[in-house]
Amino acid sequence: MQYKNHSDKLSQIRSNQLSLVENVSSFLNKIDEQKDINAYNFVFDDSVSSAEKIELKIKDGKHGKLAGMVIAIKDVLAIKNKPLTCSSKILKDFEAIYNATAVQKLLDEDAIIIGKTNCDEFAMGSSNENSAFGNVLNPANKKYVPGGSSGGSAAAVAANLCDAALGTDTGGSIRQPASFCGIVGLKPTYGRVSRYGLTAYASSFDSIGPFTNNIDDTAKILSVISGKDELDTTSAEKPVPEFVNEISDAPKLKIGIPKEFFADGLNPEVQNTIENKIEYLKETGFEIVDIRLPNNEYSIATYYILATAEASSNLSRYDAVRYGHRSDEIDGLMDMYENSRTEGFGKEVKRRIMLGTYVLSAGYYDAYYKKAQKVRRIIKQDFENTFNDVDLILTPTSPTTAFKIGEMVSDPLQMYLMDIYTTSANLAGIPGISIPVGNDSNGLPIGLQLMANQFEELKLLQLSNCILKG
Repeated sequence: MQYKNHSDKLSQIRSNQLSLVENVSSFLNKIDEQKDINAYNFVFDDSVSSAEKIELKIKDGKHGKLAGMVIAIKDVLAIKNKPLTCSSKILKDFEAIYNATAVQKLLDEDAIIIGKTNCDEFAMGSSNENSAFGNVLNPANKKYVPGGSSGGSAAAVAANLCDAALGTDTGGSIRQPASFCGIVGLKPTYGRVSRYGLTAYASSFDSIGPFTNNIDDTAKILSVISGKDELDTTSAEKPVPEFVNEISDAPKLKIGIPKEFFADGLNPEVQNTIENKIEYLKETGFEIVDIRLPNNEYSIATYYILATAEASSNLSRYDAVRYGHRSDEIDGLMDMYENSRTEGFGKEVKRRIMLGTYVLSAGYYDAYYKKAQKVRRIIKQDFENTFNDVDLILTPTSPTTAFKIGEMVSDPLQMYLMDIYTTSANLAGIPGISIPVGNDSNGLPIGLQLMANQFEELKLLQLSNCILKG
């Protein structure tokens, strides 16, 4: 029995058209059948017993907002007594001792956690090729990457191996894989969702958000995981709307189109598809205006200076003393540090630690890190000025569709440039969403990105709903 969203699923369970236990078992079977996609690092068999309990609650009418929704969790978020590896050898046998706040909120509303998804190691990557568990394959074409770093979460949703998934977005790691896999992926405003229990990559950038196949489920999950958390001082004390109740009618919003996002390097098929959607919005009555984000060209350099600096600091805790991998080849304290980190970290993580250490070093701090912080403020100001004139900004999510596995592994700079349309939202701390709007001539999905001012996720959801139903 097929269902289109969570509300439809609940209705079928109540009317005995769908067994939640059979539904979860079906997902587990599909995960086993499609192991080659490599979307999951760990699958939880106890999800079946959870389904039994929650099905009874649904029948009794005493269930939570997400009752019966089967959700996968990116393997950088803590789930008590479950593995937390960040797809890294350095945390190979580590188990979490508490639940991340976002995970706890899902459980409190009777969601079923089915497993932990694969990702780029410590969420560092744009292709999911930097995992100790191996590559994730794109369900749209298994010769291509699913995007990263949340590639396992995106692939799991796209391949129908769960209803929804949580990912994290530090520079585009929800929106880009959503675009490559042809699903919906939302990065909330920084501070909208608590980061407690999230393994830090770059603490002033990291955001937790959902992957789904429809806007209704995105809205439901966002409402549940959002809100102030006393365990995370960066979480915002802002009211959280019941987004799902307000997304059906999109007001006639004013939409800005930044010319900087339609310049050289944009794939012609992606550009044509996005421009067709812009024409559709014009015909539907939305006001479309050209805008400028003049400092966006500096977003990649600024992001990779600041994010690697924070990564260098955050990853210093993996010292083989308290937890994590410890080398067998030890001859003194410094030897233990060096060998354990050399064996435990992958190539991309080492690269970013070294970059971050370099820009924070005494001779280069002012020239790189301090200057990048100033540029970050200028980029944020560009967005603030723009949102005085428009409600939303519309762009491609990525300059291309998914690329082939191995195609960019030897060219890190080219890989970093894949984030050119997404990093600016993280620098500014604003929300963004990627929605599927078509396919290229190879059948690979194309994503459209919308960005809004801080804490205006509702506008993103309303216009996304309008575009997807149009």
